[in-house]
Amino acid sequence: MRINVGYFQKQKASGIPITMLTAYDATTARLAEQAGLQTLLVGDSLGMVMQGHETTIPVTLDEMLYHTKMVVRGTEKVFVIGDMPFMTYNISSDQALQNAARFIQEAGAQSVKLEGGLRMASTIRRLVENGIPVLAHIGLTPQSVHRFGGWRVQGKTSESAMHLIEDAEAVQEAGAYAVVLELVPSELAKLISERLTIPTIGIGAGAGCDGQVQVFHDIIGLLADSPKHSRQYAQVGQIIQGAISNYKSDVENHRFPTEANAFTMDEEALQGLYGTVNAGLPDSQ
Repeated sequence: MRINVGYFQKQKASGIPITMLTAYDATTARLAEQAGLQTLLVGDSLGMVMQGHETTIPVTLDEMLYHTKMVVRGTEKVFVIGDMPFMTYNISSDQALQNAARFIQEAGAQSVKLEGGLRMASTIRRLVENGIPVLAHIGLTPQSVHRFGGWRVQGKTSESAMHLIEDAEAVQEAGAYAVVLELVPSELAKLISERLTIPTIGIGAGAGCDGQVQVFHDIIGLLADSPKHSRQYAQVGQIIQGAISNYKSDVENHRFPTEANAFTMDEEALQGLYGTVNAGLPDSQ
């Protein structure tokens, strides 16, 4: 039985921070679940860390559904959140409902995430009223990176900070069960967290949030660079590169494969084969 949406409110009430991580495939998801994580986000960040794009904007709905299915198949209990990609929920609430339903019905997710605050409140309400749990996302919203002029911290002025407070309160009122705060000053994130009854999940928003979310590739050091808001708990990229280099060296120097990696024939069958070869193989016609 999978964890349900009530987990988030329970964690906020207990004061134990929510630990969320992105996952894009069954193997990664399984490892995360075995490590004790309760919730995984199939983020459209896969466009950057998996597909090699500069932004998340090129990611399609079909791609997100594909990866969400993999994460669901690789886990048994975790709460899986599917990230709705660019322009799959912005045109109308009907469009949003139709596409969000695919994450739940086809991909097996327990929730969807969408970007936007006050402007998306009516859409969030429509989804929630139709039985689809919504994780909201405000602050730096990557699908709007061109409007922001890059990856910049949001809410640094009193005016923009008030707008983010309004966004947070609007998504809560609309029925979101939690809200991601991305690239927000820690003081503002703490204030929002204290004002809301729903949990806040920070990424680059300081320790005052009710939980944290990070990109899998960043925390394991799979890529050469990681953002300021992350921490590398391993240098897996170097380990992988070293393993591949050793494999290449072993093949080229006849150290791999060895007899331990090979399969053999029964001696009688082998002798029979030699006899057939020596006698001349039968005509294939």
